[in-house]
Amino acid sequence: MSLRLDEQVCFGLYSASRAVTALYRALLEDMGLTYPQYLVMLALWEQDNRLVKELGAELNLESGTLSPVLKRLAAAGLIERVRQTDDERAVRAALTGEGKALRERAERIPGIIGEAMGLDGDSLARMRAGLNRLTDSVNAYRESLA
Repeated sequence: MSLRLDEQVCFGLYSASRAVTALYRALLEDMGLTYPQYLVMLALWEQDNRLVKELGAELNLESGTLSPVLKRLAAAGLIERVRQTDDERAVRAALTGEGKALRERAERIPGIIGEAMGLDGDSLARMRAGLNRLTDSVNAYRESLA
């Protein structure tokens, strides 16, 4: 295997990730969201009123990263953070009416991303499946080294 930069998988993944994230950033700016905030909103649009711990696990975000994102979403009036009465350490994140309404504006984004990538719905689904397999494989390999 060569050590040429343009032949490295890591650089291809890095470049693609930066390009896609930059496009998301431009699309989300109009909605007043950052990319991490959008990921949280996607998770909550899928299943509302979730424990913050569950959100962190699904999004693969540490609480030190997730907590400021949730605070900014709450300050923007898009979510509410509610402490559990039976366990003060547990906090739930729930969409407000404004947060639920924002979903309608976000529905155009996946189509724009697919168009920008030059992929139809089936091709996007295959890419997503391939990326999920890649992630699982690399994580399993990394864990086997530990």
